[in-house]
Amino acid sequence: MNPIPDPTPHLDLFDLIDGERLTPTVDLGQWVKNPNTTEPLNPMLATAPENVERALATAARVHASGVWANTSPDTRADLLDAAAGELMGQVPLIAAVESVHTGMIINLTGFINAIVWLAFKAAAGVLRTGYLLNKAPGPHGEVEIHRAPLGPAVAIVPWNSPAALAAHKVANALAAGCPVILKPSEYAPYAPLFLAPALEKVGLPKGLFQIVNGGAAVGHQLVSDSRVRAVSFTGGLAGGRAVAQACAFDFKSLQLELGGNNAMVVLEDADVDKAAQGIVDGLSTLNGQWCRALGRLIVHESVKEDLLDAALEKLKSLKIGNSMSPESQMGPLVHGEHMKRVEAAVAHLREKGGTLHFSSPLPDLPGYFFPPTLISGVEPDQTLEEIFGPVAAVHTFATEAEAVRLANQTPYGLGGYVFSQDEGRAMIIARQMRTGGVKVNGVSLLELNVDAPRPAWGLSGFGEEGTLETLDVFCGKSLVGVAAR
Repeated sequence: MNPIPDPTPHLDLFDLIDGERLTPTVDLGQWVKNPNTTEPLNPMLATAPENVERALATAARVHASGVWANTSPDTRADLLDAAAGELMGQVPLIAAVESVHTGMIINLTGFINAIVWLAFKAAAGVLRTGYLLNKAPGPHGEVEIHRAPLGPAVAIVPWNSPAALAAHKVANALAAGCPVILKPSEYAPYAPLFLAPALEKVGLPKGLFQIVNGGAAVGHQLVSDSRVRAVSFTGGLAGGRAVAQACAFDFKSLQLELGGNNAMVVLEDADVDKAAQGIVDGLSTLNGQWCRALGRLIVHESVKEDLLDAALEKLKSLKIGNSMSPESQMGPLVHGEHMKRVEAAVAHLREKGGTLHFSSPLPDLPGYFFPPTLISGVEPDQTLEEIFGPVAAVHTFATEAEAVRLANQTPYGLGGYVFSQDEGRAMIIARQMRTGGVKVNGVSLLELNVDAPRPAWGLSGFGEEGTLETLDVFCGKSLVGVAAR
């Protein structure tokens, strides 16, 4: 096994504005901490409003100049491919930086952050298919259907998997021909910064990719500015609503990927061992802090006790520990405030009559560690909201109709799971679940099909994700042809 790079020298925060690296100057009064130890890493800083304005003005100026919008798709693709090449070798270091300040285990950050370079490769590949220009028959010759860059774009990413999400958004904005301003989460700003030197090295014209830092105030300044024409946001429901309201005023193109309170339906004929492993994976992956994590376990009443026993037995051997250790299977929650929110949500459900089930031993570390927890005995109408942690409510059903009703009870609709030894029966249930995607007999970060869209229903988002779908967020369609005489 290759040694894990030391992330410490790469925890210096910077803004990138019009090609110039600047140190953010607004002190937010908190520290970015190592969630394994609560050790302060750096002060939490934000970009000054005047520098956010400068970034916005730069993006508008660069777009108006046509320096990138008028660059051919093939030339854009060459540059994106070159950036992918630069980033590929940086994945181990990006993984270490992300692990030490988000708490995601190093084995997983290395896997996920392959997306950082693959996102640029994928966007380049789409450009080479001719996707930005289609043709159709017209009254006098062909009609051209252009996908043209809408203008300055904003990409806002959260603290879970920030580098991969940033790469996906930035690569597609640049592929579309848009200048893009990236704002990472103030809790996890460092890993996305690796995009800057890679794009600088391959010769991206300055001002096309910029970075500003901070929290909601900086985000609001960006998304409410009329010069911004497209916004891609991944984050929580409250932030998504604020972004949507700001974008509605001048009808910006908008993509929202928010949370989920995802149901797992376990039928009475399910393989109990496989379903129990699905519970473990649904609660422990990304430390329970991912939008498709398990939120509601909906199990047939005849197998509830056996399933809980099997899941708790597996959780006994789950290795929770320092995220930088290759032996850890689960790390800490991302920061202290989030841990307080998870604890408060669990306490609330306990007050409502819930019984807590957990068995994973916690490490002898002072970090933000929380065991995967199942909560039974709470009425279903008390478990409608997302917790965004390693916690799931348990509800039972007697009939398939009841299972579907419980699965569709929440206002969210991002992911779902069904377990049954009869795959045909499981598929019938899955097709009735009002959610963007349902996996049968397994829980995994891997998509069912990498080329398929990733939809969101209800409060889980607005629009779809995917290479083509995200590229379209930054494009406007234009038809050009000779009119009928």
